[in-house]
Amino acid sequence: MEIEVFADADSVAREAAKLIAAEARAAIAARGAFVMAVSGGHTPWIMLRNLAQEDMPWNAVHVVQVDERVAPEGDPDRNLTHLRESLLQHASLRPDHIYPMPVDSANLEAACVRYARTLQEIAGSPPVLDLVHLGLGPDGHTASLVPGDPVLNVKDTDVALAGPYQGRQRMTLTYPIIDRSRLVVWLVTGSEKAGMLARLLNGDTSIPAGRVLAENAIVLADRAAASLFDKNSKTEVA
Repeated sequence: MEIEVFADADSVAREAAKLIAAEARAAIAARGAFVMAVSGGHTPWIMLRNLAQEDMPWNAVHVVQVDERVAPEGDPDRNLTHLRESLLQHASLRPDHIYPMPVDSANLEAACVRYARTLQEIAGSPPVLDLVHLGLGPDGHTASLVPGDPVLNVKDTDVALAGPYQGRQRMTLTYPIIDRSRLVVWLVTGSEKAGMLARLLNGDTSIPAGRVLAENAIVLADRAAASLFDKNSKTEVA
């Protein structure tokens, strides 16, 4: 797993946007479409607003969700609310090319099946996402793959429910579809993530993030998050 370290969170967001735009242009040139999965968080929303300024064929871009809180449409807790604000107001992305996780469904188990089918329709069967953006929690979680949750052991479906975490039940992509993706881009910022980032980079599979395949992955981190990792093993970018 490669790591690049930048001065601060804003720099991480800018560089992530450039990386995603380059991956999108290459995927569209090669396969006619680019399908990316996006997680929530403050730095990712800055990343997406930067991405909206990039020159790329937006009509061939498809955006799916890595995870989502079970909350009403428009709720500030919903990742979708911020995803739409970050992209639709600033980029020429087609509104129907954002695919919301159906967490407002009365039957959430059936909703997981429907979303897995949606992923097959836009990314093949089994679906192969071009890029998955992941974050890292101070407890080692990523997506809504949370320590101790049974969803960590799901192997037979690409979308599943996770138990309540920080007051909300979640819908999440599972390890199989994340591991099939062509590229995983980790965004990790803040000193509170330093311990877990060191464990992730050292291949610690006792944390949920450490169970994601590292082969096709890159970490973009700020100096605060990377402070505990061996400086001889990372690339620092001014």
